[in-house]
Amino acid sequence: MQLTQAIFCPTSELKPNTKYFLKYSDQTENEGREIKQYNREKKVREKVYWKTTDKKELETLNSNLNVEFEKTEVIHYGCGPSANAIFDVKNKSESEIWYKTEVVDLSTNNKKVFYIKEWNGKLNLGHGMCSGAFTYKNKGKYKVRFTPMNTDGKSLKTTDWTTFESPFMNDKSPFGN
Repeated sequence: MQLTQAIFCPTSELKPNTKYFLKYSDQTENEGREIKQYNREKKVREKVYWKTTDKKELETLNSNLNVEFEKTEVIHYGCGPSANAIFDVKNKSESEIWYKTEVVDLSTNNKKVFYIKEWNGKLNLGHGMCSGAFTYKNKGKYKVRFTPMNTDGKSLKTTDWTTFESPFMNDKSPFGN
């Protein structure tokens, strides 16, 4: 899937209720195209931006937050499969939470680290049909641990490691193993 992730830290305090745009120094034409996204409402590609709020302090995270393994899932689409290990998030706070996610392929001890957000109360660890943070081999075991943090970087204790099998090992569809 070859997804790359960058996390930016501002060098000075951001202004409230302000849009910020990403710009490379000495930006090339290709780099200019990379930092655009499609706006479905306006039906046009526009620059990627972030908007600050007027909150000075973020709500602290609930120290009872818990991440539990639920299942693995493979869904086959025309362009390729979506493969995820799905984790249920319990006792979260209302503030936005990012999860530092460390995944280790137990056959190689190769570790990948990404920051992901939950979707509908779940953490989907893997990839959709086109892209995603992690890819899985057809067979094998993995382990993962999460460090929940709010958007100002204040984190909770890292979870224990959870071991699970590749989602493809439980794929019962005629397109699977």
